[in-house]
Amino acid sequence: MNEQVLAIMELLQNDQRYHLDAYQFVREGLAYAQKVMKMPATNDEGAEEKQDHHLTGQQLCHAIKEYALEQYGFMAKTVLNSWGIFNTGDFGEIVYNLIRVKEMRKSKSDRREDFDNQYDFDEVFQPKFELSTDAG
Repeated sequence: MNEQVLAIMELLQNDQRYHLDAYQFVREGLAYAQKVMKMPATNDEGAEEKQDHHLTGQQLCHAIKEYALEQYGFMAKTVLNSWGIFNTGDFGEIVYNLIRVKEMRKSKSDRREDFDNQYDFDEVFQPKFELSTDAG
């Protein structure tokens, strides 16, 4: 088994709050932010040119929301909850777990708290219905 797989297995054993799918989803959310949404990113201080651009915790939370809605529609909250994710702070916990096993990077200015209270799951993942007054 390679080191990456072993690191993730150890992470899952040591922190059982989140399902493996939650970690994969956050990583996919980062790729979605960078490739699909082409989010403006901040450069790490002193970063090499070839290094990937860096997203803030706030940017990543909003990209994950869009990715969740695209992938799961209004079942997104149910899916995320089934993986142990109940609020944006959970995204931060997952990211910092991935940083700890060297599967993600952080800049000097990043803080775990950057992920807290970015939006309310009940509000952003609630179905929105529009009533039409057209009778025919």
